Amino acid sequence: MTGRGFQCNEERPQTPSTAREKEDEVTTGLKKDDYFKIDPEAHLVGDIDLVKHFPGVQMWWKAVPNITNVLNGGMPARYLEGLEPHETKKNADPEALLGTMDKYGVDIACLLPESMMDTTGYSSRWVTNGEMARVVEAHRDRFVYQPNVSPIKHKGVKNTIWELEYWVKEKDAKIFKFYPPEDTYINDPEIWPFYKKAEELGIVLDIHTGFCWVPPGKSKHALPLFLDDVARDFPDLKIVAFHMGYPHCDDLNMIAMGHRNVYVCLSLIVSWSLSSPRKFAKILGEAMRWAGPDKIIWGSDYPGIATAIRFAVMGMREFQIPKDMQEQYGYPEITEEVRKKIFGENLARLLGIDTSKRRVKTQGSNVTDSLQR
Repeated sequence: MTGRGFQCNEERPQTPSTAREKEDEVTTGLKKDDYFKIDPEAHLVGDIDLVKHFPGVQMWWKAVPNITNVLNGGMPARYLEGLEPHETKKNADPEALLGTMDKYGVDIACLLPESMMDTTGYSSRWVTNGEMARVVEAHRDRFVYQPNVSPIKHKGVKNTIWELEYWVKEKDAKIFKFYPPEDTYINDPEIWPFYKKAEELGIVLDIHTGFCWVPPGKSKHALPLFLDDVARDFPDLKIVAFHMGYPHCDDLNMIAMGHRNVYVCLSLIVSWSLSSPRKFAKILGEAMRWAGPDKIIWGSDYPGIATAIRFAVMGMREFQIPKDMQEQYGYPEITEEVRKKIFGENLARLLGIDTSKRRVKTQGSNVTDSLQR
């Protein structure tokens, strides 16, 4: 997603050398940091040309510019300094994602293949889990398997359970994604056997919560209130709720407060820390009070456009809740310890990832040096 004042354009995949040729260049507006960063929502969008004839796909992409304006409209010019032209263009090449991760200091991405079968009349997926695995296996130190098990009910609960077991037992996958807007309600009793198996296997389950943002998905399927039923019946299932359940953040925070196994994720909305800081202060401040800093997870919702990661990194690294809001609402200060937890330590704990050694690669120097102002 990009901010108002510059365009997000289509672009054919770049070669690896083109995508990463400037990764060692000092980036204006970025400072040195030592935060180990894990992105739980880095999407593989695939070649849209193969599915763009579907009316649902066209509807989906037509909604994107409006989302861009909502997220990044009014972005202060200082956050656009040093932005390179290719960073505002959609690029499906995984090498471009690696280059962006190196440039902005993201150590690991949980690689998520877009399903969006509702956009194709359930005739095909945008990207298969097998395609995702091929990319992960070429870069095991930087990418983590995140099979997309959606749509669970539409393709059959038994079939989904078989796939879940395959990825865990054969590939040692530890994190999965469920996208209710293309399938069914989060608390649909018919998918209870899937949740039970997920709990038994000890996986982390990322679930889209809140409005779906893009039609033709059904927002009513993903209301965070429905997580209460799942978390109650499966108390050992580790659930990460994407997008803070927006706009139902209060519901999600109360559920996370009451259920130790529910974590909240800032993916997609972190850019508000730059473009709408007081709005973001309320979202993050309430999450800090209700869910607690040990249960908040950072994320970008990278859609093949580098600015999503840029703004997510810059925002979480530099943001502070205004003093007046700390005093009037009781919001805690965002400390360095809290930033480390949100950026990577909380998710690393769930996935068993060692954060003691950075994984970012640059040409000839450590990432924190290359990002120094």
